[in-house]
Amino acid sequence: MKQHLTERAVKAMVPAIDRDVLVYDDEVTGFGVFILRSGKRGFFLRYRIAGRERRFTIGAWPTWSVTAAREEAKRLKREVDAGNDPLGKRIEQRNAPTMSDLIDRYLKEHAVNLAPRSFSDRTSLLRKLVEPEWGARKVAEITPEDVDRLLAKIAKGRPRPRKERPKYKRRQAMAKPRPTPIRANRVGEILRKMFNLAIRWQMRPDNPVVGFARYPEIPRDRFLSADEIKRLADVLAEHPNRRCANVIRLILLTGARRGEAMNARWEQFDLENGIWTKPAATTKQRRLHRAPLSRAAVELLRAIRASVPADCPWVFPGEIKGNPLREMQTFWEGVRAKAKLGDARIHDLRHTFASLLVSGGMTLPMVGWLLGHTQAQTTLRYAHLYDDPLRAGLDQVGEVLRPKLRLVEGPTLTGDAA
Repeated sequence: MKQHLTERAVKAMVPAIDRDVLVYDDEVTGFGVFILRSGKRGFFLRYRIAGRERRFTIGAWPTWSVTAAREEAKRLKREVDAGNDPLGKRIEQRNAPTMSDLIDRYLKEHAVNLAPRSFSDRTSLLRKLVEPEWGARKVAEITPEDVDRLLAKIAKGRPRPRKERPKYKRRQAMAKPRPTPIRANRVGEILRKMFNLAIRWQMRPDNPVVGFARYPEIPRDRFLSADEIKRLADVLAEHPNRRCANVIRLILLTGARRGEAMNARWEQFDLENGIWTKPAATTKQRRLHRAPLSRAAVELLRAIRASVPADCPWVFPGEIKGNPLREMQTFWEGVRAKAKLGDARIHDLRHTFASLLVSGGMTLPMVGWLLGHTQAQTTLRYAHLYDDPLRAGLDQVGEVLRPKLRLVEGPTLTGDAA
């Protein structure tokens, strides 16, 4: 059926009882209106491309007027004449990957290869901070402005989860967001990598996160003083939980990361030669790390070996048989309070180990190698600790170059001069 389509004509059309009705316009070839059995009406364009017949739905009446729909049909016909397929493009856009799809693939194909803790951190950041904001959006739609807005929101912080029945003051403190600019930077770094992979996976041609505005970061340089180390040692010596106490001792004696110490296996240690070989799968840098051990560390490990069952592969076995120790934070908080260490973290023991090495005159490259750093910039945070050794060296040079002072006798004063 073909007729000249007008607003009055479309409104007057009567739906059929047993089928949908199509009425074509007599002005634009292929343009028409459909009337469903329910009475709903809408506009379409029928066209052929690459030998296939397509029917593209323009929109519903009366949201689309006849005039607007006819102009849209003309525009679409021009696209078809240019060799484009409007319906194919719409289907492609509809099936385009969303941010949830990209997050899933990033975690399954890339992040899964990272250390377990890094994988857990990335999963948490993406699922809690990114997916609720962008999950349903198409990967190709994200703009640099979207990135800036998201990171600014993350930097402002968000309220922490509440306990079931917290005290009033505690509830008020937890309800107030705390700024988290460093977390925003971490999310930005993850997104930058994720969109680089999206380019490789042909989800979009560019990366909207390149050059994102980073928030200033001040590295935390918390080192335990000699008095704090002594107080910590005294508390550890008296603590009934020998297993957790020995984890802290091993970290302080080796500078190992908490996860490296807690997941250490006996097969990694050569106590005869004093070597700890950390497999790539257990290190943050994902590289094999072979580190020498001090005599004190070897003695500690031998004492631990004597207390662990011979068939146990873990240096610090966990509560569940066959698994390593998993939880240290509660223990550390108690020890920290007894030793009066303030806000010190377990990771600060690693900084303390490095500070003692640097203060003793060890070079930064050697310290970086002992700690397993892959970037020299990471080790440079300890450079200021060189002040005392450097000053001592300068003083030695000064002593060598200092001119020897001689007592010079002046002329005798005469009576006239007096």
